[in-house]
Amino acid sequence: MAITLKKILNHLTFYVLIAIISGVLLGHFIPEWGIKLEFIGITFINIIKVFIAPIIFFTIVLGISSMGDLKKVGRIGIKSLLYFEIVTTISLTIGIWVALILKPGNIDRTKIPISDVSKFTTQGNGTFSWLKFLQDNITIQILIVAIIIGISLNLFSKKKPIIDLLNVGSKFVFKILKYVMYLAPIAAFGAMAYTVSKFGLHTLIPLGKLLACVYITMALFIVIILGSIMKYYGLNIFKFLKYIKNEILIVLGTSSSETALPSLMNKLEKSGCSIPVVGLVIPAGYSFNLDGTSIYLSMSAIFLAQLYNVPLSFQEILMMIGILMITSKGAAGVTGSGFVVLASTLASMHTIPLEGLGFLWGVDKFMSEARAITNIIGNGVATIVIAKSEKEFDEELYHQVVN
Repeated sequence: MAITLKKILNHLTFYVLIAIISGVLLGHFIPEWGIKLEFIGITFINIIKVFIAPIIFFTIVLGISSMGDLKKVGRIGIKSLLYFEIVTTISLTIGIWVALILKPGNIDRTKIPISDVSKFTTQGNGTFSWLKFLQDNITIQILIVAIIIGISLNLFSKKKPIIDLLNVGSKFVFKILKYVMYLAPIAAFGAMAYTVSKFGLHTLIPLGKLLACVYITMALFIVIILGSIMKYYGLNIFKFLKYIKNEILIVLGTSSSETALPSLMNKLEKSGCSIPVVGLVIPAGYSFNLDGTSIYLSMSAIFLAQLYNVPLSFQEILMMIGILMITSKGAAGVTGSGFVVLASTLASMHTIPLEGLGFLWGVDKFMSEARAITNIIGNGVATIVIAKSEKEFDEELYHQVVN
């Protein structure tokens, strides 16, 4: 018993969980204090963002430069994008299907407070632009630059001193990151206290059905869809979830998948996925494989259609899926991404009123955790799948680490 208690007290997960609960309680009972703590969560996220660029750069450059077969790099990239598109389409379809069955929008909208979201609808009125997407998305820019440098080093005969220097830099960054992650409980406490203080748990009651639908759908997607993919490759989704529980709780506390991105990459490498696969799949997945965001977008669109009693034909639903397959790709590079992307989609359809987004604002913050958690789990599974299909996966090491 003493050993078990000591093990719990020495684990970061325990402190993050306590911080989340404490943050909710403070935000609910003493909101005037909680509202002042927004800076804690924002500061932590900004610190983690500093690490994302060098970690992606080091991982990709070192991975590609050490990989002899450059054709394999191209194959991993193409295979990743194909996997992303298939799984994202499945998540979009599931979101629509569940919303059509459970009908979360069949409620009296006069009882729901409406917020001003004009700044998001204004941004969302424009058409989706791949050029703007690339300009706004620093992750993709780093990915492209790192791939070019990695390929150049791969072709360079005297690359060893450069690679040795990059290895030193990579180890240093990960070592500093390890100490920064000890601040995660404080960040989770501040972020959760602020969220509950500002939006209040009372806002969950009118839209409780929508909130429940979103969380249930994402849980089913993780267990059934991602679980089936893992099972096909002879792996267990629950063991993987247990392995990345720290990252899941950090994302839950901060409502941002960015906070766990560097740590997830590190864990995937340590669990048997090769550096090139981790370096290519995770950064690309952060922009192109947003399973949780896709479920949220499709379900929210159907919710608003039901709220305004707008009947959607089968052709219109197919059109919605097609539009979301494109617009959802910009979700990682835009502030207020969920609303901007949803607004772009609704504006393209010309059937569901854009002002309906104001009804979602009160609970959006409480749904962002589910989106971010599903996104990061989906990208972890994608990395393992691509690594295993490319024989770049040490299964013995994986089972040893995960178990």
